[in-house]
Parts: sequence; C-alpha cells; structure tokens
Amino acid sequence: MSNLNELLEISQSVYEDLKTSANGPEGELPLTSHMLKSWPSGDLFGLTQNVGMGWKPENLKGHEVLILGTQGGIKNEDGSPLALGYHSGHWEVDVLMKTAAKEISRLGNIPFAGFVSDPCDGRAQGTKGMFDSLPYRNDASMVMRRLIRSLPRRSAVIGVATCDKGLPAMTMALAAMHDLATVIIPGGVTLPPTHGEDAGKIQSIGARYTNGEISLKEAAELGCRACATPGGGCQFLGTAASAQVVAEALGMAITHSALAPSGQSIWKEMANQSARVAIQAVEKKILTRDVITDDSIRNAMMVHAAFGGSTNLLLHIPAIAYAAGCSIPTIEDWKQVNQHVPRLVSALPNGPIDHPTVAVFLAGGVPEVMLHLRKLDLLNENALTITGQSLGTNLDWWESSERRHKVRERLRQDGVNPDDVIMSPKKAQSMGMTSTITFPTGNIAPDGAVVKSTSIDRSRLNADGVFEHTGSVRVFSSEKKAIEAIKSQQIKKYDIIALIGCGPSGTGMEETYQITSALKHLSYGKYVTLITDGRFSGVSTGACIGHIGPEALAGGPIGKLRDGDLIEIKIDCHQLTASIHLIGVDGEVVGKDKAFEMLNKRPLHPELSSHSELPDDTKLWAALQAVSGGTWSGSIYDVDKIVNVLQEGMKSLAEKEKNKVREE
Repeated sequence: MSNLNELLEISQSVYEDLKTSANGPEGELPLTSHMLKSWPSGDLFGLTQNVGMGWKPENLKGHEVLILGTQGGIKNEDGSPLALGYHSGHWEVDVLMKTAAKEISRLGNIPFAGFVSDPCDGRAQGTKGMFDSLPYRNDASMVMRRLIRSLPRRSAVIGVATCDKGLPAMTMALAAMHDLATVIIPGGVTLPPTHGEDAGKIQSIGARYTNGEISLKEAAELGCRACATPGGGCQFLGTAASAQVVAEALGMAITHSALAPSGQSIWKEMANQSARVAIQAVEKKILTRDVITDDSIRNAMMVHAAFGGSTNLLLHIPAIAYAAGCSIPTIEDWKQVNQHVPRLVSALPNGPIDHPTVAVFLAGGVPEVMLHLRKLDLLNENALTITGQSLGTNLDWWESSERRHKVRERLRQDGVNPDDVIMSPKKAQSMGMTSTITFPTGNIAPDGAVVKSTSIDRSRLNADGVFEHTGSVRVFSSEKKAIEAIKSQQIKKYDIIALIGCGPSGTGMEETYQITSALKHLSYGKYVTLITDGRFSGVSTGACIGHIGPEALAGGPIGKLRDGDLIEIKIDCHQLTASIHLIGVDGEVVGKDKAFEMLNKRPLHPELSSHSELPDDTKLWAALQAVSGGTWSGSIYDVDKIVNVLQEGMKSLAEKEKNKVREE
C-alpha cells in the first residue's frame, strides 16, 4: 500500500481547486433562422464546440480550413525537446502549421488542425519496424481522409508534411478530395554540417567501420553532427526530397516551395503564401480535380526524371494518380518519360557533384528545372496549379522574379554556381549525366524490375555507356543475413547479391537501404551488384536492381536462385534498355533459354519464407494491394477489385460447402 501512496501521490491543493461547473463562453452564436431549420445538428453543435475551445463567437463567419500535419514530438516553450519525434522531418512541421493558421485567421477565417504523424525510414532500416513502412502509407492516407471528411464544413485542406511516408500519404489523401480546395506545404530540408557527412552517407557507418574504413571515433563524431539543424528532411534526393518535388510539380504546392531550409524565414513565409492561396482557391472554386489531372501527373513524372528522384516514387505517383481518379502510369509510360527527359540536377546522392538539397532550392528548385524542360517542350504548360494560374504563367513569373535572382545570388555567395547545380541539358550531357531510371527484364524478372541507372558509378560503364556484370550469385533470404555478410567482409569485389523474400508478401516490401547505402560508401561497393524483390531509395551505386517481379514468394524466378548460379546483367544507361538473366549453373554457361527451363523446374529456395514476425496488418496490406495490381500499380487499394474478389471467393466457398453437403 505504501508504494501505491508514493506512486499516486498528489498535492492537497488539487482537491481545493476542484470545480464542478463553469459559466461558459460569453456572447451568442451567429445563428440564423435558416441555419436552425436546415443545418444538421452536427454542424450546429460544431459551433458550440468552437466557442467551447475559446474561439470568439463573432469570428465564426469565415471559411473553415483544416490544416492537417505530420507533426511529431513535443517541444518546451523555448523550442527545446520535451519528447522527441520519430525524425527531424516532422519536428518543425508545427511551426508551419501555426504560421498558416495565423494567416488564415488574419484573413477572417477559421483554422482547424489535425495530426497524423509518421515513422522514419532511416530509423527503421534493418529493423522489424521496416515491415510497417510502405503499408503505413496506405493506413495514414486512410486516416487523413477520414479526418478530412469528419470536419463536414471545411472548405479547404492544407497538408503539411515532409518525409518518406507522411508526404506521399498526405498527397494521396488530398488527391482523393476531388471537390475540395487542397494545398500542400512541403516541410523542407535540414542543412548539411559544415564539416561532416550527410544523413544518407552517415547510415553506412556500421558497414564502413566493420570493413576498417573509418575509426570508432570518426563514426561517433560524424554520426553526432549529420543532422545539422533540427527540422526538415534529409539533405539528399531520396524519397522525402523527391516527394516534395513531385508535390510542387503536380501543382499542389506553390511555386518554389519544395526543399526550402526548415526553420528559416523563407520557409515560414511559404506557409503564409500557401494559406492565402488556399483561401483564394475556395473563393475562386479551384478544386483538387482541376489541379491533379493526367497532364499534371505527366508533368510530375517529367520533373521526377529531371531531378533523378527516388525509385520509391514509382510506387507513390501511381497511387496519387489513382486517388485523383486519373490514369495510372504504366511501365511503358515511365520508360517513355525517362527516354525523353535528361537528368539535370547535380546533387546528393548521385552527383556528379554532391550538392545538398538546400543548394538545389537556392539554385531555383522545381521551377528552375521546369524552365529547362519547357525549352525542350516536355511540359504541359496549360495545367492549372493551386495558385489559380497555369503552370506556364507561374514559370513566366519565376523566370523574371526578384525571388529567383535573390536565391541564386545567395548560392553564389557560397562559391557555388547555380548552373552547376541545376544544369542545362547540354551541360548535363557534357558532365556524363544520364537519364534516371531503366527497367530491366529477363528470365529472372519476367514482370520487370527497376534500376536507378543514373546512380551507377560512371567508372563501371564502358565507352558506350553500358554496364555489364556477369558473375556468380550469393543468395540471401533476409536483409539481416546480407548485411552480416557485408560487415563480416564475406562480400567481395564483383560479387552479385540476390536478396530474396523482401517483396510485399515477405516483409511488406521493406526498403533495403541498409544494403545499398553500405555498397555505395564502401570502397569496393561499386563493383558489387544487388538484385532484389524489395525496394530502396536514391542511395545506390553499381548496380542495384529492385522491384523484381514476380516477387519470390509469388513463385518468381528470383526465389529459385541458388549460390553459384551465373547471372548476366546488362544496362545501357544511354538507350535505357536492360536485361537480367540466369545463364549458367555451377560455373557452366548453358544460355538464358536453357537456364530459364532449369529455373521453371526448380523449387523455391529452401530458406525462402515470409518473415516469422511479419505483422498481421502488413499481411493484410500485402494481400489487398496484390489484388489491386501490386507494386506496378502503386500498392493501392482498388476497392472495386477487392470487393469483387471477396464476393467471388465467398460464392466459391458457398458452392464448395453445398457440394460437401451433397456428398455427405
């Protein structure tokens, strides 16, 4: 009992301060006879709730605007951490939300706020937390949509988000609000350390230390300073930065808003501008369905290719298109875009010069890249944007704006030429920059695969820009086993790693960044090739092939590989064609056709299985997205297809039950 007294002790003054009633807010609700006769009780009670939370009744006549954010963590009044968030990307999102709320209120409207926080892919790498990563996107988007619909009188929604799953989920949620005005405020980026490594490279300290390439002290010091400022997404063009770029390219975010430095005045001002744009959109009836169209989806794909964005956006852009009711991009669409669009941005992690994302912002960001694409006649300039103007009009403004001049001049003060960060097509070609993505096929990947061919180390290409690697494979049935082999120096120069069972059914299609980042930053990593039915972000080198389909656990040929099998890989980084074939067994070359026959006769790898601790939530996600078209359709939930399969399944089960009764 004494222990309970200590645990549950409270001050005696608490009892003295107890109250059992209060006067309530003063004033009157701005009700009319029409409102009382026609409004649902929920709308009327909402006004009562508003003043109950302290909003003045005389200020209840404006537009209701929901600000939906991915904020994580709790700050003290001075901004210091009281409880940490999952990652720096959502740590300062509340500042943008507060700034937007003040502007909405200043304009005579009523801001509301809701929160759906998000996990960190970096924190989850190599852990069981990664089993929830991609499935979380669909769950979060679903919750966001429910929150939007649960505020019935909202006229607009502003989504504030930054990172790998939170921003794609937010974009999907807003894209589904066809008849609402919606705006995205990208949460920005963190600054790089003055002396140190970026948040991408730093994730390889374990592999580099165990391979003797850095000391314990170096690992500790570098790891401490990689996130140089407390808020914003990572400093490289991975999924977080790519998702910000795509949000702006879609026309959902205002001009020159992606990749702004978190916490700074120019970043806060973006929230003010976005709030004004949201109110204007309500008054001019600019709806989401007017902004997200097949043309704007195509524009986003073009910009993604020009930036050299993360391959994870091949999962997210189709999902956004589906939510918006637009045509879902096919592999052929992606191929066509990447064959026509040159990569123009020189940034982390693919270079050739490793500029951080803040430098890309100062060089002009998305609109600067679009100016180059416009000259190549690759954009639909008539696409409407959330500013109420066409894309072409926005670009005209940007080209002659003071803002463009000022930010580019600020970059020059750091000794960096903006045109070395965002290059002209001619200059990019002279620097050896190739288009972003290639889609290999072959007897190991009959349904296709993805390789970020622009990230293959240039020294691994021949004079014609072709990467070739033929060698024996090392097969691993889990990422844990593969990273252990790398850390224990079992992986050697010119090895080919096959990482199987990492698709949706095996691990929720975990991101194998732990492997790809290690290979990129190990001295011999550019000579090692990775093939997997899993996925990864922008950090890879030579060559990393993912999304291999069918996945191993669906009977895909990759799940039938064995140690010592001979694999031939060819990737033409200029023509954007590629193949991946089994060509031999036990050192003997038999040819791809004979090898394919052998694969068909083989059983799956004996160690292949779904992870024993894969959550039920993820198993359900894997099944639903498989029915809906799988990863090539964006891992969406196509409700009509799912319902049809369930109904047909129930009919089949009922028929089996009838037959069973007859037999008895």
